[in-house]
Amino acid sequence: MAAKARALSLMGAVSGASCRCPAHGGGLSSHASYQATRCAGDSPNTDYAFEMACSNIRFGEGVTQEVGYDFANMKAKRLAVVTDKNISKLPVMKTVLDSLTKQNLNFDVFDDVTIEPTDVSFNKAISWAKQGSFDSYLAVGGGSVMDTCKVANLYASDPDQSKELLDYVNPPIGKGTPVTHTLHPLIAIPTTAGTGSETTGVAVFDLHDLKAKTGIGSRAIRPLLGIVDPLNVMTMPNRVAAYSAFDVFCHALESYTALPYNKRSPRPANPINRPAYQGSNPISDVWSKQALRMCSSFMIDSINSPDNFEARKQMCAASAFAGIGFGNAGVHLCHGLSYGISGNVKAYHANGYPTEKPLIPHGLSVVITAPAVFKWTAPACPERHLEAAQILGRDTSNDKLADAGVILADIIKDYCNKLEIDDGLKTLGYTSSDIPALVEATIPQERVTKLAPREKTREDLASILENSLTMY
Repeated sequence: MAAKARALSLMGAVSGASCRCPAHGGGLSSHASYQATRCAGDSPNTDYAFEMACSNIRFGEGVTQEVGYDFANMKAKRLAVVTDKNISKLPVMKTVLDSLTKQNLNFDVFDDVTIEPTDVSFNKAISWAKQGSFDSYLAVGGGSVMDTCKVANLYASDPDQSKELLDYVNPPIGKGTPVTHTLHPLIAIPTTAGTGSETTGVAVFDLHDLKAKTGIGSRAIRPLLGIVDPLNVMTMPNRVAAYSAFDVFCHALESYTALPYNKRSPRPANPINRPAYQGSNPISDVWSKQALRMCSSFMIDSINSPDNFEARKQMCAASAFAGIGFGNAGVHLCHGLSYGISGNVKAYHANGYPTEKPLIPHGLSVVITAPAVFKWTAPACPERHLEAAQILGRDTSNDKLADAGVILADIIKDYCNKLEIDDGLKTLGYTSSDIPALVEATIPQERVTKLAPREKTREDLASILENSLTMY
């Protein structure tokens, strides 16, 4: 009877609560960061819910050799294997092809992926996939490979073969058409510890006409399975490891400090229109903060001590953790600004990367503005910025919230200095005269920039870029 009385009392309390909307009637709204949350009916223009979507993840040393079983188990009849020319020469590819061959699978290999893919390279992969009549896909490589494979699958599996690349690209650059058809199964095997693309429904590319990156974001394009094998990241050159690690680092920081999901607008009239990047939320927070903890413990050793298997293994896991976090919460200004920085490259050639054309690797283009970005965003949510600083090794017991931006910016600079990151945009070939063009390339990146926790203007973006010309 006592238990029944308690249950009735609890039901009465719930039914009498003033807020009965589905997202805020329970424990999630009690989180300290969401105290200001209001009922759905109180703010009709902002969202009241968030969705969590993630690929299945298999993690372990040597799991790459299982991939043949996976496709055999799903009775794949014609498999598309997507990689790049560098990865095709590495041991991981031999392991993959041996596994597929042992299961008597019928497969073709596309190895013409471009590092930092473009609309041209995406269309080349799409054309190849359409001609192949594939019923399943496998991506083996870094973010460029995984994103290319996602897009090839998206367009080749579309019953409407008249769709153009920009049809599914996020507005205002593309039409942002919702994905309503069923894609073929895709398995992703990452070979870098950075992008987390094996967990996300996002694919990014350089649009030549825009001189900036843009992307497609839809839960429908995420891989069915990410096979995360720490053995595959041991071959990363030093600079590839560094820039990949800083991508993890910024994924976690940006998603944790992003605009809260219940302050994002517009609220979708149909849930199919709820974006993949929804704003910070209590579930993404868990993954993002854990990724930061792992960066704090293992990031520097994973780069400066390349034979430290445990450090590289942990950063491999951190990449997936951050991917789950930002894949649902989103990123904001570091990534939004990076798309113009990489798209307007002049003559910079990154060490450890192919030298046939100028290239600013993604992770470098992201972290180069990070100190200035987080110094600027801190007033919107100083508690989160200070907590991030604490996770990254700062004793914040005597620090003031008003100083959170400067504190976090200094910590980021320290990580960059220890890992020999270039001293700002000037070292990448930019001057103050380039800032207007970089701002113009950033303005269309609403997919990510709208998640900044502060309202920003063109002048704000220009100031952040000006303050990023030098870092140290």
